[in-house]
Amino acid sequence: MPALGVIQRKAMGFVYILSNKSRDVFYTGVTGNIWYRISQHRKGDGSSFTKKYNVIYLMYYEEHDRMIDAIEREKRIKRWKRDWKINLIKSVNPQMRDLWIDYREY
Repeated sequence: MPALGVIQRKAMGFVYILSNKSRDVFYTGVTGNIWYRISQHRKGDGSSFTKKYNVIYLMYYEEHDRMIDAIEREKRIKRWKRDWKINLIKSVNPQMRDLWIDYREY
């Protein structure tokens, strides 16, 4: 998975999956600015769901050249079963670590 900083400069839309500390609650979202949106979630300003369940850890993200494609992908993933989402995350992040740490070090 490329560094988030490199991706941000060329992508028009992002789909992302967040989780809580115990990795048993997941949230799928879409944004045009992943830096800003994840920062909002981490400060408790993202959504009522992520705030309520402390879902602030970035598990997965993907870039899309067009926002409409990102929105369509988000809708598909939101309909997926939980196990499918976990398999998607583990396909690029097998240890399910917080990818936001990569950004902070970038």
